[in-house]
Amino acid sequence: MTQTATVAVDPHVHSEGSYDGREPVELLLEHVAEIDLDGIVVTDHDAIEESLRAAELAPEYGLLGIAGVEVSTAHGHLLAIGVETRPERGRPLAETVEWVRDLGGVAVVPHPFQRGRHGIKKRHLTDYDAIEGYNSMLFTGYRNRRARAFAAAHEYPTVGASDAHILPNVGRAYTEIRIDLERASLAPGAIDRRAVVEAMCAGATDIRGKRTPIHRSARQYARGALRKGTYLVTSRMPLVPTLPASMAD
Repeated sequence: MTQTATVAVDPHVHSEGSYDGREPVELLLEHVAEIDLDGIVVTDHDAIEESLRAAELAPEYGLLGIAGVEVSTAHGHLLAIGVETRPERGRPLAETVEWVRDLGGVAVVPHPFQRGRHGIKKRHLTDYDAIEGYNSMLFTGYRNRRARAFAAAHEYPTVGASDAHILPNVGRAYTEIRIDLERASLAPGAIDRRAVVEAMCAGATDIRGKRTPIHRSARQYARGALRKGTYLVTSRMPLVPTLPASMAD
């Protein structure tokens, strides 16, 4: 008889490492432990430093430590889960997917078809490992249903995720991942990043959770838009000296 274990992971969460996030990873991990998930993947936009720190700290909270990043490819956003190096942004989707696989990660397409959220268009979805079939941040269920239908038609695994940028939204949706302990040569208490990645690629996943309340989603979108606008403006501004030139030396 095959021995299996199930872990509950929210694979799409943002921290203060994202230009549109605000939560320190310590607070995220504390919250996740309190709501009885087994782990999260911090997937900041084109930044991996806080995710690496979260993965390192996770065992102190009794959680799985899995790093990742939401990378901006030339064709839209892609979740690189289980990697410890940030992919180069702006590269073609297919190239980035291969890069993620070469580093032992799983390439997951988040919020597909949603142009306003940099979702990848249908014509570019030709090769990846899994698709986000349930994103809790959607106001209606139409986009999620479309994503799941597309995944089913093309026989790709699906995951559920919160896409949380603020603490109350973490874990609103998540993925239950079934680990074949015999195949992974693991004891029940020794599940690691590699086993989770392999199970996700194999489609041993079940979507759980529910949609984030509209007022929370609206607040997250509004705050995120403000932070993004501030980031875009300040990142293009010339550096202003903090001291008069006469005092610089």
